[in-house]
Amino acid sequence: MATISNVVTNTYCASPTPLLRRRATAMALRVQLVLAVAVVVPALGVAAGGATLGVNYGQVADNLPPPQAAAMLLRSLNATKVKLYDADARVLSAFAGSGADFTVGLPDRLVPRLAADPSAAAAWVRANILPHIPATSITAVTVGNEVLTGNDSAMLRSLLPAMQSLHAALAACNLTSRVAVTTAHSLAVLSSSFPPSSAAFRRELLPYMAPLLAFLAKTGSPFLINAYPYFAYKGDPEHVDLNYVLFEANAGVGDPATGLRYDNMLHAQVDAVRAAICRANYGKAVEIRVSETGWPSRGDDDEAGATPENAARYNGNLMRLVAQGKGTPAAPGEALQVYVFALFNEDMKPGPASERHYGLFKPDGTPAYDVGVKAPTIGGSWKGRANGTSGGGAGGLVVAEGPGGADGAGQGTGFYTVSAAAHKVKRWRCWESLFATVVLVMASGLCWS
Repeated sequence: MATISNVVTNTYCASPTPLLRRRATAMALRVQLVLAVAVVVPALGVAAGGATLGVNYGQVADNLPPPQAAAMLLRSLNATKVKLYDADARVLSAFAGSGADFTVGLPDRLVPRLAADPSAAAAWVRANILPHIPATSITAVTVGNEVLTGNDSAMLRSLLPAMQSLHAALAACNLTSRVAVTTAHSLAVLSSSFPPSSAAFRRELLPYMAPLLAFLAKTGSPFLINAYPYFAYKGDPEHVDLNYVLFEANAGVGDPATGLRYDNMLHAQVDAVRAAICRANYGKAVEIRVSETGWPSRGDDDEAGATPENAARYNGNLMRLVAQGKGTPAAPGEALQVYVFALFNEDMKPGPASERHYGLFKPDGTPAYDVGVKAPTIGGSWKGRANGTSGGGAGGLVVAEGPGGADGAGQGTGFYTVSAAAHKVKRWRCWESLFATVVLVMASGLCWS
């Protein structure tokens, strides 16, 4: 089983009733990131209490620096967790020996193939995992992105069989204790999310969600959620408290069923997912991780709140919160693993302007907004093919277009019914040795045959 940091013990799941619960001196790059409010946060790596803050490394752009430069940038951040939307061989090779733990992605278009043919899963592992371990630490594979909120019923039926095939392929290589198999979800998997304790999965998704949760519990794999408080504010800036979504001082919002009080929306979103998992009777067995969250530094005229100042406040306060090792109100003792979206602005992402401005950094390595220090650039401009449209990973895998998915999967990330909960109305107001190397090499030899 893949290791879970802690077995969930929380308010919703405490009783038998489910609801009653991540310098280089080379001239090409010398960047040290300190977010405006993050002088108390020494790094993006391991924080107090085992909490970790990671970074999503998307590549839907034609002007990004080469992976070697990105690797140096992430090392300067002391980032110990990195999430990809493919299994880009160039990136994984660039990080060999770095000590960073990688989550790699299997694209949506391959899900039906792996579901129908277990040998395809074995081939994918041989092509995308075995060449890089143990030099590069790969700790998880995400199968698709937001598949359950897509419109392809065949894809929905293929998701779990594909995950099972991939897990079996990893087991044949003795890698299941090191590499978890999971998938990322949009908050749109919930039918309701306010108050958090009342949240439940959409009824039509239960035939897929229940066995998927059973698989995660059996294999010790985490439940990944893409959570974007920004979408709640963007959708209703007149009534959503900006301070509440930016982790700033605010009156907070109470959950009348549990008596818990929430001082930020991200925690409320996570606990809504927690409650839904508990309703499905898997709350004590499945860890929740935030696989994407972030705030754009720029948007179209009608995209409220997409400013450099708000992006700095959101990401800086998020880093400080995670560094404190605080859990959510429903699970205060359980450190939360969070992945910020994203490392770079990505100029070829479709949709509104905000989609192209989620990066902590511009492609030249300078901060996308005021991060409290004067950081030199990593030099030059890199124009070439778009990593997100023509692959780049082993096997020519397509990079997902998160947030929002790719290959026709998810219908968007982040926000579903939370805005109704966030309204300032009278009823309520807003809410992850040598011996091991020898074993791996031996196992890899078996898998290559």
